[in-house]
Amino acid sequence: MDKQDKLLDKVSSKTHVSKQDILSLASDLQTKDLNDERNIKEFVYKISKMTNKQVKPEQMNKIISIIQNNQIPQDIDKLV
Repeated sequence: MDKQDKLLDKVSSKTHVSKQDILSLASDLQTKDLNDERNIKEFVYKISKMTNKQVKPEQMNKIISIIQNNQIPQDIDKLV
């Protein structure tokens, strides 16, 4: 099993979202303009619905700020 599969398994087990759905989200994200706040909100709401987690307005604002200011950690496997 390669590193990507291990990461997907880890994310899937923690979020209870299937690997196929995670890959679909990643594919969808690649086609979005992340400078557009509407795209970010749409994406976050999609994840929220999949995970049955509510996103408070202040959380949404923080997520938007992190993405728009390119403050996303590059070593994502340490976050999971």
